Amino acid sequence: MNARDKDDRDMAEINARDLRNALGSFATGVTVVTSRDARGKPVAMTVNSFASVSLDPPLILWCLNRDIRPFAAFNSASHFAVHVLQRGQEGVSNHFAVERDDKFAGVEYGTGIADLPLLLQYSSLFQCRVEHRYEGGDHVILVGRVLEFDHRPAEPLVFHGGAYRALA
Repeated sequence: MNARDKDDRDMAEINARDLRNALGSFATGVTVVTSRDARGKPVAMTVNSFASVSLDPPLILWCLNRDIRPFAAFNSASHFAVHVLQRGQEGVSNHFAVERDDKFAGVEYGTGIADLPLLLQYSSLFQCRVEHRYEGGDHVILVGRVLEFDHRPAEPLVFHGGAYRALA
């Protein structure tokens, strides 16, 4: 048996629920990513797989699950906006985490670069043009070039171990 066969066998033995629980021990911020589908309808989803990549050029990334309803809209979009949520925005996070036909029904929002739908409340906002798409297993990794941003200092909304948390 070569090393590659051993690696493949070991991966097949990993329990997905146990792995998810282990990954959940890493505290993350909570974001809502918005864009528009091919028909111009606003789309949004709650995301915690967000990270900075580079300051020069200004790049950020987030990971898009292939198994969600708005996958095609986000995967084909040329632009997206990432809203970093602040403490107290659990309701916003929950609203955009649930699958529904029109996530913007009853939600006030503005528009930004490339007509991006922009939430009115956030801690930070990044409006981006898609720079790269990378295959990442059951996700696509979207790297965006930050074209414009806004920062409103506030306590972050934090997610850890399957629940929202407050910083000590």
